[in-house]
Amino acid sequence: MKYLIYLAAVLGSLLALPAHAQKTKVKTKGAATTVNRQLALFGGVTPEAAQAFMGEAFLKGIDQNFASRAEASRFFANKGYEYFTEGQPDTARYRFNLAWMLDPQNADAYRGLGLLTSSTALDESIGLLEKGLAVSAGATQAVLHSDLGASYLLRYEKTKKSKDLKTALEHLNQAVTLDANNSYAYQQLGRAYYLQGEYAKAWEAVHKGRSHSLQGVDFGFISELVAKMPDPQGVFK
Repeated sequence: MKYLIYLAAVLGSLLALPAHAQKTKVKTKGAATTVNRQLALFGGVTPEAAQAFMGEAFLKGIDQNFASRAEASRFFANKGYEYFTEGQPDTARYRFNLAWMLDPQNADAYRGLGLLTSSTALDESIGLLEKGLAVSAGATQAVLHSDLGASYLLRYEKTKKSKDLKTALEHLNQAVTLDANNSYAYQQLGRAYYLQGEYAKAWEAVHKGRSHSLQGVDFGFISELVAKMPDPQGVFK
């Protein structure tokens, strides 16, 4: 539990930095770079620039209190999700940034930042999720395919570009291939088929998702689908 002591004694003081310390310029390899801890990936800088921004004392504390920087990265990513679900986006973003800085191969760091930006900057969100997918594996990979499928669906509803709908379907089909119990992906897949006008396939996806979890059923969407084609299984009226 050494990291708890560190968080209380060292990290706590860093999190209380005054507002002027949110953004600053640092030099790496002779070049000045602006680092902002309240933007995704510290404003799009390199991990080295972010580390220079945080300072040697911070990194020394990390190395003393975690078995590895990858372990510390996982810790901060988990804390990021906690703050995200508690409705504290700024704090969550900072934690995900730290997770990325400590381990740029941590897919959850990119995913967390992508989710945080999804409602305000969809294209940036998709870019972050794609970076996460590129370094992901196992269950996280399936989840990121789901996130990307849903994101491309949102973009399609804005752009009406067939490429966005096609990409959404590719990600969602890959998500359910990797995880046959992914009810969220099935529900999103149902909406994708609906937007393609393939209502029978949409119902099939909806029922597959429903068989795994009722919590993900979007009854507003179900009403739209029923208006186009009655439920072949007669479950939804």
